[in-house]
Amino acid sequence: MDFEKKPLIGMVHLKPLPGSYLYDGNFEKVMEAALRDAKTLEEAGFDAVMVENFGDVPFPKYADKATVASLAVVAKAIRDEVSLPLGINVLRNDGIAAYSIAYAVKADFIRVNVLSGAAYTDQGIIEGIAHELAMLRKRLPSKIKVFADVHVKHAVHFSDFEDALLDTVERGLADAVVVNGKATGKPVDVEKLALAKKISPVPVIVGSGTSYDTLPLLWPHADSFIVGTWIKREGMVENEISLERARKLVELANKLRQTSL
Repeated sequence: MDFEKKPLIGMVHLKPLPGSYLYDGNFEKVMEAALRDAKTLEEAGFDAVMVENFGDVPFPKYADKATVASLAVVAKAIRDEVSLPLGINVLRNDGIAAYSIAYAVKADFIRVNVLSGAAYTDQGIIEGIAHELAMLRKRLPSKIKVFADVHVKHAVHFSDFEDALLDTVERGLADAVVVNGKATGKPVDVEKLALAKKISPVPVIVGSGTSYDTLPLLWPHADSFIVGTWIKREGMVENEISLERARKLVELANKLRQTSL
């Protein structure tokens, strides 16, 4: 992925998958919605797409095997029908499953919510998986990049942000770091984002709260933007992706790229 372009990464929030509590037995509906959203992102001009088991609340720390298998099937379908770089995130913190899926379907990157350290979350205490993931990458070498959150959203953190970022990169071996607001769709603290950009030796990605209004403010301090909520119909995270809203954000990003040349 070309971070010099400051790519827009669009989220495909999957409906509840097999193995999750809210799954309704209709896997075809899951597939259809996922492919529709991925194709909308491609048509709108987004630079990449990331698939996530967003509908699987309440999340376990590590995904059910049926969920992992189902997510792999959906990801493969998107890989086959959409030309954009593909990312995988398996909630709540199953980076091992995410990398395994990415390896099998030839995806380009994964997101890991807690790579290093620990976070107090609604799933309890989640500990980092840097060692386990590094050993898997050793056994299954690839060009798959690891994007790792620093002070992930929907969590309480007791470590210093700067120390956590450097640990994530230097000891966790992340290829890029993700900076978030407090929750899905919530804006990032611009001062924290600017600090991350200043000290990080790897690209800095905005993980939540990017919208038409916030993108110009965030643009100077980040190398990429993961966008989910704002591009949905009416800006509601549970809705399908709106082609009109997605195109509007892409047009703004293109203008910002031109002005920064």
